[in-house]
Amino acid sequence: MSSEGFHVHGPHDHAVEHAAHGSDGFSNNIAVMTAILATVGAAFGYLGGATQNDAALFKNNAAIDKTEAANRWNYYQAKSARQNLAELAMTLPGVDPKRYEADAARYKHDKEDIKKEAEKFEESSKQWNEKSDEAMHKHHQWALATTAEQIAISLAAITLLTRKKWMMGLAYGVAGVGLVLGGLAWLVH
Repeated sequence: MSSEGFHVHGPHDHAVEHAAHGSDGFSNNIAVMTAILATVGAAFGYLGGATQNDAALFKNNAAIDKTEAANRWNYYQAKSARQNLAELAMTLPGVDPKRYEADAARYKHDKEDIKKEAEKFEESSKQWNEKSDEAMHKHHQWALATTAEQIAISLAAITLLTRKKWMMGLAYGVAGVGLVLGGLAWLVH
């Protein structure tokens, strides 16, 4: 049994190996182009994954804040119920209304603070959701750029096999589109 293990070659690996065994400039150019495209594509893929992770983190933060807002609104409702009971108790015959008046006022005051907190968490949740949407949009831009680079690599492999110069031009063109898409993903916030 061999200790070397098993290795799967991608199309760019094959192109590079083929060019290493040949000495013509055409094959060497394709090999170098393929290696550069693979590197650029890997960088784009990494950035796409990072923005996807950011989007998930931001969405998680939105859910946490939304849950906290719901908790605050539940607390607000509980204070409202207590305030209503205190106000009802003030109207009962034979009860000293002053005894419940302070409770009703306290519950009303408490509700104002709780409402502000709930609204603050709702706004924060909204902002986290917007950040998540922006990150997912950027992720899609990186994914498009990565896909274009992968297509360019495949076209380069076909170019190496067919030795068609127009195919090399097409590979360069698609690679250029990928670079433009990657540049836009980098620049556009």
